Amino acid sequence: MDLTIPEYAYMFGFLQADGHLAQGPGRKGRLTVELSARDIDLLRAFQKLTPYYSSITERTRSTNFTKSHTTATWTLCSLEARTALNDLGLPYGRKSRTIGPPKTRFSRRDYVRGLIDADGSVGFTSKGCPFVCLTTASSAIASCLRDYAKDAGGADRTLRRNARDGIYNILYTKEVAQLLVADLYYPDCLALARKHSAAEAVADWVRPEHMRVAPPRRSWTEHEDRVLLELNSPMAAAKVLGRTTTSCNLRLWRLRTGQAPAPSK
Repeated sequence: MDLTIPEYAYMFGFLQADGHLAQGPGRKGRLTVELSARDIDLLRAFQKLTPYYSSITERTRSTNFTKSHTTATWTLCSLEARTALNDLGLPYGRKSRTIGPPKTRFSRRDYVRGLIDADGSVGFTSKGCPFVCLTTASSAIASCLRDYAKDAGGADRTLRRNARDGIYNILYTKEVAQLLVADLYYPDCLALARKHSAAEAVADWVRPEHMRVAPPRRSWTEHEDRVLLELNSPMAAAKVLGRTTTSCNLRLWRLRTGQAPAPSK
């Protein structure tokens, strides 16, 4: 499984986010991926990419949302295949917080697209703005997306877990989202068909004339943090640093409450 090959990098990212590697007694165990039956073509692509016997089965059951929901499950039992995946960074059992980018060389945009297809969303907000987002419990995965988005779309993000369930919800909108989907969902790439279609719609979005363009965010430096703490006055710091009083007041609060790292001495 050479992760420099786009299809395998995508597949591995998807498996890390939405696959389950179970270990049984002795040498037994299996990898499973269960998706809605409408996405069965992706499982068939995974089956074709895998040089070991595997199966795809379908089942229909009732859920909290519908009385009849059909899913497709891809199952791979080969010990050699499971060992290869485990060595690359797909853990056995619960994995939401422990997964991270492969330690070997890999195709980054294809890997990230696999994560987005499995645990993210591409589309439009209720107000008609395009977006790309990823939900993850892993700090390493969150950092991987942040670094990729900074390189591909020029957008920086401060990563924080939400207070309710400790999950990262990383969101990119408007032109940044367009730049990301243009790089992620290139022609003929392996992807969920419905998300590839959503990416094409996002790429076609045109900003309405009445929608203002927000100025680029200016990151705080350690020097500015030290000045702010020494002055201990948002109004005075705003004049010295060339920032708004509101910005200085919010930054000072974050420094005092530990939500922003204290500058080194």
